[in-house]
Amino acid sequence: METLLSTKQLQELLNIDRTTVYRMLKDGRLTGVKVGNQWRFSREEVDTLLSGSSASKGEISTKKSRATLPVEAVPLRCIQAMQDVFAEILGVGAVTTNLAGDPITMISNSCRFCHLILASESGQQACYESWRKLAQQSSDEIKFTTCHAGLQYARAKITIKDEFDAIFVAGQFYAEKPSPAEEDERLQALANKHQLNLPQLKSAAQTLPVLNEQAQAHIGDWLRMQARTFEEIGQERLDLIDRLQNMNLHNSR
Repeated sequence: METLLSTKQLQELLNIDRTTVYRMLKDGRLTGVKVGNQWRFSREEVDTLLSGSSASKGEISTKKSRATLPVEAVPLRCIQAMQDVFAEILGVGAVTTNLAGDPITMISNSCRFCHLILASESGQQACYESWRKLAQQSSDEIKFTTCHAGLQYARAKITIKDEFDAIFVAGQFYAEKPSPAEEDERLQALANKHQLNLPQLKSAAQTLPVLNEQAQAHIGDWLRMQARTFEEIGQERLDLIDRLQNMNLHNSR
């Protein structure tokens, strides 16, 4: 199970102040996930930073490999901004993850129900596992499936340079309203498994949207559009990087 660090723990490990943490998040040198109002950071990623760079005067180099950040060709702030707009317009939650189901962006427009689940470590890992299963789907077809909490999600692949790099995920809604008995049973099981407050969970579940097939098709169209936009930006950036590298190689001869 992945270990997540608080902002304070991250500051102590990297020897940086809180302002630097937020600056690194903003410009894409650091990734994190927001659980409620608190930031959490992957210990594995932080260990990678520590082993591959050194902190100096409150700053740290964060050069990453494709394994750490599969969509490094696209600036995270660019992905985040477009994802935020998408989620707000369609009234769904959205996130971009790597192929292991780990988020590389903040969750956009996340609902209160999912906030409660993500606030639990076991609930968060269950969400990651649901996203991982989406990434493992072999078909390119955008198809809504039910996550561990009973909500609908779909994904679009982001492929840059003919590689399956990441997925863009959208969901957090019901395809149809469950019966009261079915919902009560499911919420009770979630509360017991993840040690959640059942009355709060029930209250939050009442606010979950129910989207018909037409609305779901619209979300699917936007998923394709967002993924293609990320791919085009990434392809252009990688082509530019290749040209610059070739120019530097030519000038060094």
